[in-house]
Amino acid sequence: MADAFDPYRTLQIDPEADDEVVKAAYRGLARKYHPDIAPGAEAAARMAAINAAWELIGEPDKRRRYDRSRMIRTYADEPVASATSAPSAPPRPAQTPPRPPEEVSRDWTSGRSSAGGGYEASMRAAEGLGAAGPPPGRPTGSVVNFGRYAGWSLGEIARTDLEYIEWLDRTPIGRPYRDEIDQILRKAGRRTSEATEQRERRGLYRRR
Repeated sequence: MADAFDPYRTLQIDPEADDEVVKAAYRGLARKYHPDIAPGAEAAARMAAINAAWELIGEPDKRRRYDRSRMIRTYADEPVASATSAPSAPPRPAQTPPRPPEEVSRDWTSGRSSAGGGYEASMRAAEGLGAAGPPPGRPTGSVVNFGRYAGWSLGEIARTDLEYIEWLDRTPIGRPYRDEIDQILRKAGRRTSEATEQRERRGLYRRR
């Protein structure tokens, strides 16, 4: 039986994501659902789940212990044939257990493991797209190949979930797209225009 509470799904990240991505995801969600910003019972429950996820995987040592215990539970939950039941099919060959999480090398630019390269069901749809499903159409800009919006262009993501673009701007995996993200946020009014920044900079040194 799968865990009732999945910290990776709660933080909306791939289980093989780098530790820096875990921290960035937690900080972004904590700011979004903090009681001072989002009052109400629903936001409070979401914030409690976010904090619980951080307690399990927020620190590298805790995360390694959680990943090991999850792997052990996964194999322990495999169905075992009863000794008294008549065999209906030949036994399955023994499965080779995956390598422990700490042995998997990670790619900083994509936030994914270089070994295997697959996302868990919580982040991948059956057809191989991100959890958000197929892109809505009218693609503009670069196409991301990770996370819940895998297969979507930056323009499509911005029209649907601008907060994800802001989160991507703060994470290591968003570095290859910084220039495009900067233009998107300026156009959406989430960032000061270059002309305004220059005027404000000149104003700092203007004689009073």
